[in-house]
Amino acid sequence: MSVELYNDGDHKCIIFRDLVRGQEAVQANQVLVYDHDHAALIDPGGELTYSGLFMGVGKYLNVKNLDYVVASHQDPDIVASLSKWLVGTNCKVVVPELWARFVPHFTRPGTMTERGISIPDKGMHLDLGSIKLMALPAHFLHAEGNFNFYDPKSKILFSGDMGANLCKDQSLLDVPVQSLNEITSCMEGFHRRYMNSNKVCRFWVNMIRQLDVQMIAPQHGRALVGNAIEEFLTWIENLECGVDLFTQDHYKLP
Repeated sequence: MSVELYNDGDHKCIIFRDLVRGQEAVQANQVLVYDHDHAALIDPGGELTYSGLFMGVGKYLNVKNLDYVVASHQDPDIVASLSKWLVGTNCKVVVPELWARFVPHFTRPGTMTERGISIPDKGMHLDLGSIKLMALPAHFLHAEGNFNFYDPKSKILFSGDMGANLCKDQSLLDVPVQSLNEITSCMEGFHRRYMNSNKVCRFWVNMIRQLDVQMIAPQHGRALVGNAIEEFLTWIENLECGVDLFTQDHYKLP
């Protein structure tokens, strides 16, 4: 089932949260940003999500005319279905420059040659209808080359793994988080292990605070709104994580 995070008639942000079911794999969100008959699909996932997502996107536009498939980084839950999207649509594929030579392993030889767009490390603006979708650097959070995406119309930050909350009660997925205390226990272990260091978390927070963010929609779990947005920024900028926590004891012969 799709949920509209924003809809003013000409501009829509639609999220798909329930295409991975049960314990088969990690729950993941897929996002469609639609503006004046143009659309970008962010982090479409793999085989587990493809059929349902293709049908879901088809409710909003002729899927063949999809402008972009956008990958924040290279993981299978991000873009393993890429080959099918290249066959089923006329889309351009937008990937971090660092992963531009790796992502083609999900496709047939030569298919990315004319249809790939690489995001430079500094980020970029992506023309989409009447807006420019902003690709924001999120390197080492968690992937070495990684991006978040900000929609200036809806003011939604699609934050990838930042803010991911892997809670067991999936009946709450469509209920926005108003207070970070609701989900902190579902976030801490994930962020401590998957985010590289407190240093890059602080850099990221400094960048995000320059934007008007009305919602943070991560790739896993529930969206954050209201007070939960600033609470999350404060929490993550003070979190020790990744290499901050490692010692020689983690590097011993088995």
